[in-house]
Amino acid sequence: MDKPLLILANGNDKDTINSISDGFSKKLGKQIDFEITEDSKITGGFIAIIDGKVYDASFESNLNALADEISGSDPKSFPDTPNSTFATVGAILKNRAQKAKSDSAVYEYGEVESFADDIAQIKGLANASYGELLEFDGGAVGLTLDLHIGGVSAALLGGEVSTSSVVHSTGRVASVCVGDELLGRVIDPIGRPLDGKELKLDNFMPVESPAPTIMDRAPVAAPLETGILAIDSMIPIGRGQRELIIGDRQTGKSSIALSAILNQKDTGVICVYCAIGQKGSTVSSIVHKLEKAGAMGYSVVVAAMGSDTAAMQYICPYAACTVAEYFMKKGKDVLVIYDDLSKHAVAYRAMSLLLRRPSGREAYPGDIFYLHSRLLERAAHIKPELGGGSITALPIVETMAGDISAYIPTNVISITDGQIYLESELFNAGIRPAINVGLSVSRVGRAAQHKAMRDVSGSLRLEVAQYREMAIFAQFGADVDEATAKQLHHGERLMELLKRPSDELLSLPDQVAILVASSEGLFKDFAIEDVYNKKEELLAYLHKNAEPTMKNIFATKQLSDEDKASLLEQFKNFSSGTEGAPSGEAE
Repeated sequence: MDKPLLILANGNDKDTINSISDGFSKKLGKQIDFEITEDSKITGGFIAIIDGKVYDASFESNLNALADEISGSDPKSFPDTPNSTFATVGAILKNRAQKAKSDSAVYEYGEVESFADDIAQIKGLANASYGELLEFDGGAVGLTLDLHIGGVSAALLGGEVSTSSVVHSTGRVASVCVGDELLGRVIDPIGRPLDGKELKLDNFMPVESPAPTIMDRAPVAAPLETGILAIDSMIPIGRGQRELIIGDRQTGKSSIALSAILNQKDTGVICVYCAIGQKGSTVSSIVHKLEKAGAMGYSVVVAAMGSDTAAMQYICPYAACTVAEYFMKKGKDVLVIYDDLSKHAVAYRAMSLLLRRPSGREAYPGDIFYLHSRLLERAAHIKPELGGGSITALPIVETMAGDISAYIPTNVISITDGQIYLESELFNAGIRPAINVGLSVSRVGRAAQHKAMRDVSGSLRLEVAQYREMAIFAQFGADVDEATAKQLHHGERLMELLKRPSDELLSLPDQVAILVASSEGLFKDFAIEDVYNKKEELLAYLHKNAEPTMKNIFATKQLSDEDKASLLEQFKNFSSGTEGAPSGEAE
């Protein structure tokens, strides 16, 4: 492969060989000394291989190119030619003669020197670029991740590779198909369908793209409601924000993300769920849940299973973000869930170690911060003159034993605009969502709340935090004064109101009504175990007897004095006729 090779029909034609050698010497600016090989399949012309490049000037290659041109041509493109096949072929031959292309077909190739753990060491491909897709002999596809003198290293995306396989560069970077037809579909990071249905899309976008500039961004002001009272009231999420969901395994992280997707029904928000390194059965159950709730009609699932290669898991979130960017550029609001970036970082660490890159803290490579920053910075709210679309990112990171000071959690916390921290102790105590209010924050804050919610949730976060501190102190059996006992009494009922089953989604009027009722002490006389049921009864009562007020709050997103007075009147009626109040679920 190092010495130039010349393949032609007659190896004894010295004049032709010398002529070809002189031509390449002038073209490349260096003396070319060919090793000659005869091939009876070549009836004319030659094939030269120099420094990993193939120059195909054989008669067969030109004939194939001509056949392709004839088969793809339209006789109407030759208006001065009689409409017949022979006349059209003659016109094409005449055009080719006039163009007189002197350059032969040129393409690069390399050879696999070694292959192990889905990493191929390739000799050749001197002009390959970082992130370029490579095609192997057996149909396998690889991603260039390391460039060095004399060759490249590539991570396998799929297929089988063996040593000495021939590799061709494609000149293309990793891309994923995009389009409105993706809604309701499940695809892998390179656009292949995983749901058993046919998918035909011709529009592709690269999985890596630069983030919007500062001047292209607009302030985050519109809320993205999750339907979860504890989040929408205390840790609001805005459209275009990046809010981290962090906690140990089995603390309800994915449940919060899926609830956010389900709550976008009839809001016009497109949802993209990105599953990284999960079991196939887990992804299947999530898709089934979305289908059952009617959410797949506005959702796309991009999945790289745990059985897929590390390279597939590596590009998975970037592919999901590209799908989201397609809709954002059309002026849509998009919600993207990355579940989860801990597995993404582990996959990238595995590839980096196999590529023999220097390792740092916890064996992660030095560019691990850039790995997630260039992904999450693509979430933004775009200016109205540029379309006004947005991407809201909810990345999920898993911690070990509640350690949020580990490498990946601290990295992602520093990139995002806030975090929702879920605690195992709260989850096991039955407080769900198990949000630690002290460690959770939204850096966009109250700017991403409707006015009605801002008016009723101002002191809620402080009340919950104070109750948690008081409860820890009181559990040791210490004597408390009357004011503290009253605060504990109120806090216990408030925590019950913030609890939710996994399938409960509350609209803005429902959330506002609950918080107003809590601040007015409507639940103070109920036993703790009865608070949740009374909340359900109250909402059913309001939807039956105060529907105009609830609809007005939903339409205006504000709580007027008249609406508040109407709610207080209904609270009195509900309290005085509790036993006869109708029960049921809120609409």
